[in-house]
Amino acid sequence: MTGKTHITGGIAASLAFAQITNYDPVVLLISGVAGAILPDICHGGSKIGRTFPVLSKVVNKLFGHRTFTHSLLFLVLMAVLLNAFGVDEAVTAGLLVGMASHYVLDMATKNGIKLFFPLKMTVRFPVTTTTGGTVEYLVFAALSVLVVYFGYDIFLSYF
Repeated sequence: MTGKTHITGGIAASLAFAQITNYDPVVLLISGVAGAILPDICHGGSKIGRTFPVLSKVVNKLFGHRTFTHSLLFLVLMAVLLNAFGVDEAVTAGLLVGMASHYVLDMATKNGIKLFFPLKMTVRFPVTTTTGGTVEYLVFAALSVLVVYFGYDIFLSYF
């Protein structure tokens, strides 16, 4: 999936999560977007990879693309580290929700992800699409509708 689809997925997931928690939806939204792009630090051409090129190159050399940073191990490690450093619960929740949305979206691509890294097993949905294709555009459109749906009440409560 492309960066814009991941960002929109992170927004939709964060706003949906805000519906069932008491966390500040704005904090969830901002951290959810960050979490939605974080797993692609392993790809130099991604939005986050271009922002942190040296780190991206190191992570890619160590692990490759869609392996460690796209795994449950990375998700759990991030949760432990964020908790250990006393990061705000809403920020932690948003980051993890955003990361999970990234994983789900990448499992819908033909290449899938190494969800159970270090095991070499690739996880993908039975029906997949190619990154940047027509189906991804439809996924992006559906996620955009979900953003409006989940964000409507939150938006009204702020104004």
